[in-house]
Amino acid sequence: MVVTIIVFVLVFGVVVIAHELGHFLIAKLNGIRVLQFSIGMGPDIVKFTKGDTKYVLKLLPIGGACMFEGEDGIYSKDQDSDGQQVQKPEGAFNDANVWSRIATVFAGPFFNIILAFLLSLIVVGFAGGAVPVIDTLTEGYPAEAAGMKEGDIITKMDGERIHLQDEVTFVSALSDGKPMEIEYKRDGKKYTTVITPRFSEQDNRYYFGFVMGRSVPCKGFDLIKYSAYHVRYWLKATVKSLLMLGQGRLSANDLSGPVGIAVMIDEQIEVTKPYGLPTVVVNMINFAVLLSVNLGVMNLLPLPALDGGRLLFMFIEVVRGRPVSPEKEGMVHFVGFVALMILMVFVLYNDIARIFVH
Repeated sequence: MVVTIIVFVLVFGVVVIAHELGHFLIAKLNGIRVLQFSIGMGPDIVKFTKGDTKYVLKLLPIGGACMFEGEDGIYSKDQDSDGQQVQKPEGAFNDANVWSRIATVFAGPFFNIILAFLLSLIVVGFAGGAVPVIDTLTEGYPAEAAGMKEGDIITKMDGERIHLQDEVTFVSALSDGKPMEIEYKRDGKKYTTVITPRFSEQDNRYYFGFVMGRSVPCKGFDLIKYSAYHVRYWLKATVKSLLMLGQGRLSANDLSGPVGIAVMIDEQIEVTKPYGLPTVVVNMINFAVLLSVNLGVMNLLPLPALDGGRLLFMFIEVVRGRPVSPEKEGMVHFVGFVALMILMVFVLYNDIARIFVH
């Protein structure tokens, strides 16, 4: 359990630091003053000030914040000793050009994607590129009946370009039993077939009847290419999962918070432990890729209190030629923050309940 907690803190910490560092660096480049750079939530355990910025490490290893001068009406020195208004300090967030503010807010999620790519270089360099080559066919299943063979390379499924076997697995797992067009290569030639997957009562899902399981060593350009494919896969999987949530195909019960993530980390460590420490470490790095992509995508959702919500107001400003009233925007973000806290409590309750159920 101690190992799980340490790994959780490291993985979550790296992902959050990357996000806040994106905000911080781009703010500095655009002349926006950063009042506080904090990692974690709750009481402060370590803090110091360097230059204009206060750096804080908090007790709970989740979340973080980058507070800017003048953001939400908060200024470092906007009143004198008598409480009278004085000239605003330089470097206020709202005084910056709208595109500078957009870049600063967008940089957080963007740095999460950059981090995911850098970590993917390690994962792919160690494990290789998981090419979508059929390793074995299940006897009597649709893929065999359609004439597919071991060694066939799947290139498209349902019109979507396929680069990795994980993409094949994901599309297969989401199948609702409808016929699907599959394009594949054999001996350099392309073939197309239509397969209707078979339902498994035991697993409560549909199967096409092929098993993937081949990887190729990656160096040089191939390492970069397959690392990009790896990040692309997690981006697609995250976006599709959010769409399924919006369509009602997934429920809020399928969401996981910090406790649920810690449980998943513990399970992954136990599963990979027999294969040695290097495999455990790479698997945790891959988990960090997933978390980083998720954090980046989630923060870009156009919802109040998230980076995407703030970006929405800024793009409205671009269209209107003037900003939305700070009071109105502040109220929207406050309501969104309250709703976000309620959701976090709900997810936390579900995470804990699942532990006791299992």
